[in-house]
Amino acid sequence: MRLIGDDGEQFGVVSLSEARRIGDDRGLDIIEVSPNAKPPVCKLMDYGKYKYRQQKQKSEAKKKQVKVDVKEIKFRPNIDVHDLDVKMKKAAQFLGQGDKIKLLMQFRGREMAHKHIGKEKFQSIIDRILEMGAVVESQQKMMGNRIIAMVGPSKKAPKKAAAPKPEKAEAVQK
Repeated sequence: MRLIGDDGEQFGVVSLSEARRIGDDRGLDIIEVSPNAKPPVCKLMDYGKYKYRQQKQKSEAKKKQVKVDVKEIKFRPNIDVHDLDVKMKKAAQFLGQGDKIKLLMQFRGREMAHKHIGKEKFQSIIDRILEMGAVVESQQKMMGNRIIAMVGPSKKAPKKAAAPKPEKAEAVQK
C-alpha cells in the first residue's frame, strides 16, 4: 500500500506490517483513503480526532443555518378594530423575527353571502402589513370558505433611524 503520514509525509509503497509498525510508533491509526487505486492509498491519522472535527464542523454549519417559520394569523370578516390592532402588532413581531405569515380569513354561515365585504377587509389588512415592510409572496386566493395569502419579511433589513445626538450644553464659567 502507498502510505501517507499525518503531516503529508510520503512513506512510499510499504507492506501492511510495516504500515502498522509506523502507525504504532506514532500512535496513529491507518485509514484507507483510496481503496481502488493501484496500490491502495492509506493515511496515518488519529481517527478519534478526525471524527471529533467532523462533528464540530457539522454543529458549526447547523448554528449558521437560518430557520424560517410560517406563522398563521386568522381573521373573520366582522373583526373589531381593537382585535385587528392586536393581530397587526403580532404580525409586526413575527416579521421582525424574520418569520413568514400565512394570513387567513374564514367565512362562516351567512358571511359566505357577503364575500365582497371580507375581500375588501382582507385587502386592507394586507395593505397594513405591507406598510410594516413585508412582501407579498402569494396573492390572496379563495379556497372554499377561506381567503389565504402569504407574506414574508422584506429582503432588505429595515434600517434603524439614528437617534438625534443631544446638543452639548455650553460650559458655565465660575
